[in-house]
Order: sequence, then C-alpha cells, then structure tokens
Amino acid sequence: ENNDKVGVLFFSDKIEKFIPAKKGKTHVLHIIRELLSFEPESKGTDIAGALEYFANAQKRRCAAFLISDMIGAGSEIEKPLMIAANRHDLHAIQVYDHRDSEIPDLGLVKLNDAETGARIWVDTHIRSVRDDYAQAWNRQQTTLAALWTKTGTNNVQIRTDQDYVKALMKLFKV
Repeated sequence: ENNDKVGVLFFSDKIEKFIPAKKGKTHVLHIIRELLSFEPESKGTDIAGALEYFANAQKRRCAAFLISDMIGAGSEIEKPLMIAANRHDLHAIQVYDHRDSEIPDLGLVKLNDAETGARIWVDTHIRSVRDDYAQAWNRQQTTLAALWTKTGTNNVQIRTDQDYVKALMKLFKV
C-alpha cells in the first residue's frame, strides 16, 4: 500500500538468489512465488557471507530483515553484522523449533546434521547428554544476545509452535 520497494536475498553457504528491490504488485507477487518455490542448491549456512553481500549490493539505506534459525552463528558474523546494521535498519528474526533448545528423553536416537549429512547415535536417556545440549543452546543464545546488543540490531525469537504475530509486534515497537 505504501508503494515501498521490496527485495530478497536467499542464501545458504553461498548466495543462492538475489532479487533487487523494486516497487509494484507484480514484483511482490514474483517474490512470493520465489519464496514458495525456492529450493536451495546447497545445505550449508554462511550468514556472514550473506550479510557482506547484502551490505555491498544494497547501496541505499533500507529496512532489512535477517530471517534464520541462527544455529551455529557466532563471533564470525560480528563484523559483517556491524557493517550491515550501521548502514541499514537491520532486524534479526530467529525462527526455531522448541526441540532445538532441548532434547527429550527418548532413549537411543540417530541424529542427522542437515548441513553436513553426518549421522550420530545419541543416548538421550543420559541426563548429562540432555543437559550438555541445553547448555550449548543457552550459550548460543547468550552469544547472539551479546551480538545483537553490540551491533545495535533489533531482534526477536519466534518459536514455530507459538503465535508469531505477538513477537513481530514486539519487534516493531522498538
């Protein structure tokens, strides 16, 4: 309705597709079609590379949204995040499943790393295994919180089993 320009950058461990920002309903429908049908070529993740590409490709200041599960993101994204946040109005949206934060007691399970394809058997009945996993998740969240604060990036977490509207409203009230 505001006739704003909209663009999108799809990334994995490389830049998969970049659609520069344009105005118009036709362009927005094109982006929606791409969002619904996009299949990445790679399974890896390189948030730092995507932020660097974005900061170089988007010359004019804009509102930008980094949408990711942020799994594995750490200090390597600090510099590109700082650059992108200084040039643009950057908002980070972490989308995650509640099972990403804790492993239930299911006994022996086979876990598959979606990015590398590596498989490992884990005995989730062992309390220390579940505790170590939860602690690793908490360390990751603490690292991300420090990054958001240091770089001045607005952020919100959205769990896949909860209402996203409240979380997004919180993000835009900042």
